Amino acid sequence: MTGTDTLTPALAEAELAGFGTVAAGLLARAGERVDDPAWVAQARRLWEDTPADLRGRLREFRRHSGPDGRLLLTGLPVGLVPPTPSVPGSVQRDPAPGAAVLLLIASGLGDPASFAAEKSGALVQDVVPVPGQEEFQGNAGSVELTFHTENAFHPHRPDYVLLLCLRADHEGIAELRTCCTRRILPELSAQSRDALGRAEFVTEAPPSFGGNGEGVVHAILSGDPADPDLCFDEAATRALTEPGRVALAELSQVIRRTYDGVRLRPGDLAIVDNRVTLHGRSEFTPRYDGQDRWLQRTFSFTDLRRSRDHRPADGNVLVK
Repeated sequence: MTGTDTLTPALAEAELAGFGTVAAGLLARAGERVDDPAWVAQARRLWEDTPADLRGRLREFRRHSGPDGRLLLTGLPVGLVPPTPSVPGSVQRDPAPGAAVLLLIASGLGDPASFAAEKSGALVQDVVPVPGQEEFQGNAGSVELTFHTENAFHPHRPDYVLLLCLRADHEGIAELRTCCTRRILPELSAQSRDALGRAEFVTEAPPSFGGNGEGVVHAILSGDPADPDLCFDEAATRALTEPGRVALAELSQVIRRTYDGVRLRPGDLAIVDNRVTLHGRSEFTPRYDGQDRWLQRTFSFTDLRRSRDHRPADGNVLVK
């Protein structure tokens, strides 16, 4: 682990104020449902009215996400936060400050989109602990969430995962963990790099996506060998060959040595470059008292056209 609570430079007060004004304008002018096309279109238009410094920062991050493949923005408006929900499949469909923040930033990175099989296809999804699902390897659990590429099994994975903190855990110890291929690659042996670059691995789809225990054969590392993309799910990816199994074991060891952790606080937005960076979460103890940790999540795609055959009527929800 490289360190905790490492932050990018904070937004200036004027920058935050300007962004807050635009977010409030989105709340006032868009429709009654966050998932309505009018909301998405208004967010796309109003993004151009956000402060130039913020737009420039996201533009540079999109061009190259840096050595950690993660950007952290702090002090964003989240408004008065109601009690943390604790039901399965919780989402944010009603207009709220957090939803405005997420859709604006997602529009600055690309286009917001979701998957019909996950969280009922909502564009803004709650990441909250759910009673009885403590051991679940997913956003409803509270045990350690292992490192993964978001929807690693899917041909149209999101390019960015946006995680906005509305409320921290009671003890303030839960941390978002990230690990970028740019940190991993120098630590891997040449043999493992070669093995991880061959299409000798399978990542299974979860049952919600129609998973049947099978997946498409793929490489873990792809693209430019000097700066490869990374596709891996520690809980769901398996190797089909012995060299692949050895390489996966080494990869897991390197991840544990090189990951970075940050404890998100209300108003913090972590943007994870899902093409090169894995993410996970440390264990925490929920109390189910309405004050548990609450993040909201949105996905952004830099080229939505690529998934056109998965999105009926050119909408923002992938149905397969």
